[in-house]
Amino acid sequence: MKEKVVLAYSGGLDTTAIIPWLKENFDYDVICVCADCGQGEELDGLEERAISCGASKLYIEDITDEFCDEYIVPCVKAHAVYENKYLLGTSMARPLIAKKLVEIARKEGAVAICHGATGKGNDQIRFELAIKALAPDIKIIAPWRNDKWGLDSREAEIEYCRQHGIHLPFSVDTSYSRDRNLWHISHEGLELEDPANEPNYKHLLVLGNRPEDAPDEAEYVTMTFEKGVPTSVNGKQMKVSDIIRELNRLGAKHGIGIIDIVENRVVGMKSRGVYETPGGTILYEAHQQLEELILDRDTTALKLDMGNKFAQIVYEGKWFTPLREAVQAFVDKTQEYVTGEVKFKLYKGNIIKAGTTSPYSLYNESIASFKTGDLYDHHDAEGFINLFGLSLKVRAMKQEEVKKNNNTK
Repeated sequence: MKEKVVLAYSGGLDTTAIIPWLKENFDYDVICVCADCGQGEELDGLEERAISCGASKLYIEDITDEFCDEYIVPCVKAHAVYENKYLLGTSMARPLIAKKLVEIARKEGAVAICHGATGKGNDQIRFELAIKALAPDIKIIAPWRNDKWGLDSREAEIEYCRQHGIHLPFSVDTSYSRDRNLWHISHEGLELEDPANEPNYKHLLVLGNRPEDAPDEAEYVTMTFEKGVPTSVNGKQMKVSDIIRELNRLGAKHGIGIIDIVENRVVGMKSRGVYETPGGTILYEAHQQLEELILDRDTTALKLDMGNKFAQIVYEGKWFTPLREAVQAFVDKTQEYVTGEVKFKLYKGNIIKAGTTSPYSLYNESIASFKTGDLYDHHDAEGFINLFGLSLKVRAMKQEEVKKNNNTK
């Protein structure tokens, strides 16, 4: 019997070309695994395509709810944003996909796991760190880093597939490099490779409208959270995956969550991409809107640092690490009282606050009001400022003393 290799299969150009390449160069029995993270119609016809390309089997694993509950929600709680813009859509999914690849590899007795990430990207790191953490004995094959690969461009891959009689549902002129799941869709390549070019949004966008094409009327949305976890949209209780679907619909309609970013990859280079994250952008903003009422000043300050650290951990593929677990434990503790309702309106790419309530709100109108309330005496500020600024005053006095002494010499 031939040895088996498990291939992370998306049905895209790279992984489609890899199937015959694995058979030609390693004589493996190729078992494809597609992780369904909510990419929708991209799964249509996937089994037929995989088998026709030479795979012996295709697993389609529905991991959408696990992705939402165990990977997206922790990032939302942390407000994990990479370099102030990127909401980690690809980054969050890769460790879970790798976990499923390992599970199928164990089930099938495979000796290797193969992925289609290039040697220039972040995904090779994310896949391989997860596989090493979960199955250090399994061999990893990365064709783009293999001397036998020889396909140095998307055009070369398309020609290779043509020579092997493989029909592709895409062509060179429309072949952005894309990654899609329930959370987002990313776009790279074509005109985006030159940062001087404006994105061709009419050609590029998949999920929603440009803000200028959005409705002229704003739309109000109400959400509730329980301990940092979203529980309802517009009064309807839903599981997290359905909440994201509904927010995607609303956000796409109003041109929410389109970003154009030049980011710093882990491997050291800069890359330019356009991301559509309509529902995720709303969810992050709504969660932060509620959290503002509840967290005290010191916790807020430290959580900002921890959110950035969590984003870095996820971006670098270090999900299955003690550090991720420790930072997530801190974040979870901060979410103990993040419960309440947020209201906002969506209008041409904007999310505009329209009111927030929580039984655990630390906002006290009696204190915050410009009028003197029972809990605050303006005179108290004088003593506080004297103590708070004491070190500054002592330093200034010492400098004056030294200056005076020097002038008398």
